[in-house]
Amino acid sequence: MLTKIVLPGSVPTMISTLKVNVGLALVGVVVGEFQAAKAGLAILIVYGSQIFQMNLVMTAIVVLAVISSLLFVAIQALEATALRRHGAVGATN
Repeated sequence: MLTKIVLPGSVPTMISTLKVNVGLALVGVVVGEFQAAKAGLAILIVYGSQIFQMNLVMTAIVVLAVISSLLFVAIQALEATALRRHGAVGATN
């Protein structure tokens, strides 16, 4: 019953949740880098703001936005594949 009804019925909900939480996870990574990292995009943001190089800050922010967009598109492709496989029952846009 679990594998035939419950799990296939909850696939759209799990993927919608994944869409929301991938952005929040990326924010969490950046905040963690602000606190304790020695390398990474957040360090570039901090360093660029300390030496007043806004082009460095904006470049790091644009890279974060591109990564976030690519992850969202990848999850949308996963959603399309999963909904095709499990049927469109409970599909969300």
